[in-house]
Amino acid sequence: MAKFIGDLAKLWLWAVASEILLVILSKSSTLYSMDTNQLARFLVSARKNRGLTLRQVEAGSGVSNAYLSQLERGKIKQPSPNVLHALAECYDISYALLMQRAGYPVPKGAAPAADRLEGLAARVGTVTPAEEDALADYLTFIRERGARHIT
Repeated sequence: MAKFIGDLAKLWLWAVASEILLVILSKSSTLYSMDTNQLARFLVSARKNRGLTLRQVEAGSGVSNAYLSQLERGKIKQPSPNVLHALAECYDISYALLMQRAGYPVPKGAAPAADRLEGLAARVGTVTPAEEDALADYLTFIRERGARHIT
């Protein structure tokens, strides 16, 4: 009887450990899927900050609005470089930046800091000097807060 109870306890522990592992894996895959939608969020921001509709982007890039819609909803994770080039031209943003956001390898130096700033500008639109100062102050605050939590 004691052996049976011991085996039952081991089985119960194994089941609990399995459930915990499933929860951890489901959370990590959620985090991964959030990263894969980085391109989608970026494209939506770039389009909206330029005040364009999907039909206008279609006319300007030659990429169908149905395909654009799927890109913006994250249904298409890695569009072809040709599509990314057409969108970069239409949105007047760096091709290397879009390639990087889509997960393609980009040579070092191909997407310098200026491209990262361009990416930020594409997401938030133009800012006034006062807004720029406020954003810089807020970023400093966030970085300082993060540094306190790390130590």
